[in-house]
Amino acid sequence: MVEFTRLRLTGFKSFVDSTELEIEPGMTGVVGPNGCGKSNLVEALRWVMGETSAKQMRGGEMDELIFGGTRDRPARNIAEVSLVMDNTSRKATAQFNDSDDLEVSRRIERGKGSVYRVNGRDVRAKDVQLLFADLSSGARSTALVSQGRIGALIAAKPSQRRALLEEAANITGLHSRRHEAELRLKAAETNLERLDDVIQALDLQLQGLKKQARQAARYRTISDSIRAADALVLTIRQAEAQKDLSDAAEALAQAERVVGEKAAVVAEATTAQARAAEAVPPLRQDEVKQAAKVQRLNLALEQLDEEERRIAAAKEAAETRLSLLRDDLAREQKRIADAQNALAQLNTEYAELESAQTSQESAVEDARHLGSAPRVEREILVVSEKSQRLTDCIGTE
Repeated sequence: MVEFTRLRLTGFKSFVDSTELEIEPGMTGVVGPNGCGKSNLVEALRWVMGETSAKQMRGGEMDELIFGGTRDRPARNIAEVSLVMDNTSRKATAQFNDSDDLEVSRRIERGKGSVYRVNGRDVRAKDVQLLFADLSSGARSTALVSQGRIGALIAAKPSQRRALLEEAANITGLHSRRHEAELRLKAAETNLERLDDVIQALDLQLQGLKKQARQAARYRTISDSIRAADALVLTIRQAEAQKDLSDAAEALAQAERVVGEKAAVVAEATTAQARAAEAVPPLRQDEVKQAAKVQRLNLALEQLDEEERRIAAAKEAAETRLSLLRDDLAREQKRIADAQNALAQLNTEYAELESAQTSQESAVEDARHLGSAPRVEREILVVSEKSQRLTDCIGTE
């Protein structure tokens, strides 16, 4: 048989300090005046054995079980009650039947509720209540006799007396388990009813899902066909793309060959351009020289024009030669051939001038005899100078 051996209270109601009550074999009595806390000990036993009603603990709420403070002592925030039992006979529940001593404690914190521990392990309130029910005890057990309890037992109803007999027969735990099993069975029946409703709803969903499954299967079939067709199209496009790529590669190679040829032509043209650029300065110098020569010829022609004004016979011929020379100079490319013709004409004229000079010299001789030699000599000198300039020009050409 499991026996209570010690009760320890800390912060529970009037027991602000840690207090232990040794429960020795035999009869243990607590004697004291009213208000000293005798009833608090019984309530501590009820509370640690799983009492959940604050009214049964003479309070409005569970937090009132914590020491509320006095004028000299501050209030506490935690209350704890521990009950130590002797379990050498191993009569406790199998869950806690592994130790010779059982220490059941309940701890409450203000505003946070209470927790249960058995030998330092956190347990449920139901586990503690079943432990004491198996021991024919508990928070509502008839073994706890208080004021008016005897009269209540005499006037009890048969159902209440039945509870007393069950406790005496040590089947209170079985009754509690039976009640719990009935609650579970009722909950199971309720769940089964709900399950029927759920099954009906699932049947409807199943029909819809079957339809969706058929649609999905058809969709997969069509999708497979579409993927196969897409794969075929992509294969054809790939083949066409590869062919286009090979054609483009050939065109690229041909274009590269053409570019190489054009590059060679460009290089040759660049070389020719460079050579032509190198040949341009001498040509420009020649052009400058030719321009100088032309300028000199123009000056000579102008001088000849002035001379031709005074020489009527040679005027028309000189003007004709000067116009031919100007036309030849305007055409630059044909100027050489025209210049050669002009040189030939100039040579002819030079011969004529020499013959004219010779005739003029004879005329000078004749004029000397006639007395007009000085004027004629001056004319001859002028003609000689012009002939000499023309000769120089011809030699330069």
